Amino acid sequence: MKPSNKPFIPSVQRTSTLILMALVSVVCLSIALNTQKVLISETYDLKVRAANKMLEAMEYLKSIRMEQGIFVDIENDPNETGLVGAQFSLTTTDEGDLDAKLTTLDPNFAAASIELLTRAGIQKGDTVAVLVTGSMPGGNLAILIACYEMGVYPVVITSVGASQWGANITDFNWLDMEAYLFEKDFLLTRSIAASIGGRNDLGRLLSPLGRNIIEESIEKHKIDLIKFGRLAENVAFRMELLENILPIHNYDGFINVGGGVASLGTTYNHRLLPPGVVGRKDIEIISQSSGIEGVLSQFAKRGVPVIHILNIKGLTDQLKIPFAPIPLPKIGDGQLYSIKRYNLLVASFCFLIVAGMTFAVGYRSHNQIKNRMSEHEPDSVL
Repeated sequence: MKPSNKPFIPSVQRTSTLILMALVSVVCLSIALNTQKVLISETYDLKVRAANKMLEAMEYLKSIRMEQGIFVDIENDPNETGLVGAQFSLTTTDEGDLDAKLTTLDPNFAAASIELLTRAGIQKGDTVAVLVTGSMPGGNLAILIACYEMGVYPVVITSVGASQWGANITDFNWLDMEAYLFEKDFLLTRSIAASIGGRNDLGRLLSPLGRNIIEESIEKHKIDLIKFGRLAENVAFRMELLENILPIHNYDGFINVGGGVASLGTTYNHRLLPPGVVGRKDIEIISQSSGIEGVLSQFAKRGVPVIHILNIKGLTDQLKIPFAPIPLPKIGDGQLYSIKRYNLLVASFCFLIVAGMTFAVGYRSHNQIKNRMSEHEPDSVL
């Protein structure tokens, strides 16, 4: 037989074969993508209600600020919530992260709070202890509205002082906001007591005038003032107040919002404490032998589920929500409300088709090359 003048080309190098493989792969990928399942969160309706209620509450508070003629700084409050405080004021206790404050002023943060409460096993009819500061009004509002929508009763104690960009406007602090919101039925309850907050929970680094402003605000709202000579006494009094309402081990949860020293204490580095749902082991790992134990760790060591809302960037990564979004995301959108999952049966079938096709072409080409080399054809391309 006369040898062929055509160059030897195995199947794997044929253009027609490669085009066919590409088409089959694209079709399989398209099928796998178009058969994804959308898994709606079991608490979807609760989350949407909480987020909408937080949006209404924020708009109400903003309207009050506008009536008072308080200036909204569009540069530092790009979503124009009207709830971003000042960089400096007489009641500013510490430095603050503006982006963290903006994140908690997203109404979807109330939906995120529903998620945290659910993960902690907190249910309708439960009672939780809640310690908040003036530093993160959006976080306070989100968790308290989440409690309202879930039918969870919060026992709240406030540290009024606020870090930069928080509720640090002297005549519009967190206690003022709380009173307005309670009056309009956005909250189930108000704080049972309040302290100055800041360093040592006694307003260290604030001016005497700043401390007086906070104390006068607490008195105006007819709330018990927590003010003892030492931080340890302020912590102990909080525990006593909470114990008077319910034995500590009978609380269904403890929630900390912000970096209040009375809540976090000085026995561990709170920056190492992970945000979200915290367990007793998380506390013990970073605990120190010396220092003052805060309310949070005392609850955790008694087996009470703890939710820690601080280190907001880490929390947003954990919950798959945007950090400092501009503009505010639409309520009901995102992985907090629903996630897409591949149909494993369809995806596996498509994978087998592509993998089988690739193996078949490779195997055929291997045999073609092997046979060709055994013939020692000089016109082989190999």
